[in-house]
Amino acid sequence: MIVTVFRSRLMPGLKDDYVALVERMAELASSMPGYISHKGFFAEDGERCTIVEFESEEAQRAWRMHPEHRAAQREGRDIYYEAYSLQICEVKRDSKFDRNAGRAAAE
Repeated sequence: MIVTVFRSRLMPGLKDDYVALVERMAELASSMPGYISHKGFFAEDGERCTIVEFESEEAQRAWRMHPEHRAAQREGRDIYYEAYSLQICEVKRDSKFDRNAGRAAAE
Protein backbone atom coordinates (compact mmCIF):
# COMPACT_ATOMS: atom_id res chain seq x y z
CA MET A 1 0.00 0.00 0.00
CA ILE A 2 1.15 3.54 -0.81
CA VAL A 3 0.13 6.40 1.48
CA THR A 4 0.29 10.05 0.47
CA VAL A 5 0.46 12.59 3.28
CA PHE A 6 -0.29 16.08 1.97
CA ARG A 7 0.01 18.98 4.41
CA SER A 8 -0.87 22.51 3.36
CA ARG A 9 -1.54 26.03 4.52
CA LEU A 10 -4.02 28.10 2.55
CA MET A 11 -3.85 31.73 1.57
CA PRO A 12 -6.22 33.82 3.73
CA GLY A 13 -9.91 33.87 2.78
CA LEU A 14 -9.85 30.98 0.31
CA LYS A 15 -11.02 28.06 2.45
CA ASP A 16 -14.56 27.83 1.02
CA ASP A 17 -13.40 27.84 -2.61
CA TYR A 18 -10.65 25.37 -1.77
CA VAL A 19 -13.06 22.96 -0.08
CA ALA A 20 -15.13 22.83 -3.29
CA LEU A 21 -12.00 21.87 -5.23
CA VAL A 22 -11.09 19.26 -2.60
CA GLU A 23 -14.55 17.69 -2.85
CA ARG A 24 -14.14 17.31 -6.62
CA MET A 25 -10.66 15.81 -6.20
CA ALA A 26 -11.97 13.36 -3.58
CA GLU A 27 -14.73 12.27 -5.97
CA LEU A 28 -12.20 11.81 -8.77
CA ALA A 29 -9.61 9.99 -6.61
CA SER A 30 -12.20 7.54 -5.31
CA SER A 31 -13.04 6.55 -8.90
CA MET A 32 -9.42 5.65 -9.72
CA PRO A 33 -8.38 1.97 -9.96
CA GLY A 34 -6.39 0.97 -6.88
CA TYR A 35 -7.90 3.67 -4.66
CA ILE A 36 -8.40 2.57 -1.04
CA SER A 37 -9.33 5.63 1.03
CA HIS A 38 -8.69 9.24 1.89
CA LYS A 39 -9.30 11.58 4.82
CA GLY A 40 -8.78 15.31 5.14
CA PHE A 41 -8.55 17.40 8.30
CA PHE A 42 -8.08 21.04 9.23
CA ALA A 43 -5.99 21.45 12.39
CA GLU A 44 -6.71 24.16 14.94
CA ASP A 45 -3.71 26.13 13.69
CA GLY A 46 -5.13 26.21 10.14
CA GLU A 47 -2.95 23.52 8.61
CA ARG A 48 -4.77 20.96 6.45
CA CYS A 49 -3.66 17.34 6.29
CA THR A 50 -4.91 14.89 3.69
CA ILE A 51 -4.07 11.19 3.81
CA VAL A 52 -4.70 9.12 0.67
CA GLU A 53 -4.18 5.37 0.30
CA PHE A 54 -3.67 3.47 -2.95
CA GLU A 55 -2.95 -0.22 -3.50
CA SER A 56 0.29 0.34 -5.43
CA GLU A 57 2.80 2.90 -6.68
CA GLU A 58 1.32 2.53 -10.16
CA ALA A 59 -2.16 3.40 -8.90
CA GLN A 60 -0.84 6.37 -6.92
CA ARG A 61 1.15 7.56 -9.93
CA ALA A 62 -1.93 7.31 -12.18
CA TRP A 63 -3.78 9.53 -9.69
CA ARG A 64 -0.89 11.99 -9.50
CA MET A 65 -0.77 12.26 -13.30
CA HIS A 66 -4.54 12.41 -13.96
CA PRO A 67 -5.11 15.52 -16.14
CA GLU A 68 -7.80 17.04 -13.91
CA HIS A 69 -5.69 16.41 -10.81
CA ARG A 70 -2.66 17.98 -12.52
CA ALA A 71 -4.75 21.08 -13.28
CA ALA A 72 -5.87 21.23 -9.62
CA GLN A 73 -2.22 20.94 -8.51
CA ARG A 74 -1.31 23.95 -10.66
CA GLU A 75 -4.34 25.86 -9.38
CA GLY A 76 -3.30 25.06 -5.82
CA ARG A 77 0.18 26.49 -6.34
CA ASP A 78 -1.09 29.51 -8.28
CA ILE A 79 -4.06 30.43 -6.06
CA TYR A 80 -4.62 28.48 -2.86
CA TYR A 81 -1.41 27.42 -1.13
CA GLU A 82 0.77 29.54 1.06
CA ALA A 83 2.88 26.42 1.65
CA TYR A 84 2.62 22.64 1.36
CA SER A 85 4.59 19.45 1.85
CA LEU A 86 4.05 16.06 0.29
CA GLN A 87 5.23 12.66 1.50
CA ILE A 88 4.76 9.42 -0.43
CA CYS A 89 5.17 6.44 1.89
CA GLU A 90 5.23 2.69 1.37
CA VAL A 91 3.48 0.86 4.18
CA LYS A 92 5.85 -1.63 5.80
CA ARG A 93 3.43 -2.85 8.45
CA ASP A 94 -0.32 -2.50 8.88
CA SER A 95 -2.25 -3.62 11.95
CA LYS A 96 -5.80 -2.85 13.00
CA PHE A 97 -8.02 -3.11 16.04
CA ASP A 98 -11.80 -2.74 16.05
CA ARG A 99 -13.58 -3.54 19.28
CA ASN A 100 -16.89 -3.86 17.43
CA ALA A 101 -15.70 -6.10 14.60
CA GLY A 102 -16.05 -9.29 16.66
CA ARG A 103 -19.55 -8.31 17.81
CA ALA A 104 -20.77 -7.77 14.26
CA ALA A 105 -19.43 -11.17 13.16
CA ALA A 106 -21.07 -12.89 16.17
CA GLU A 107 -24.52 -11.39 15.53
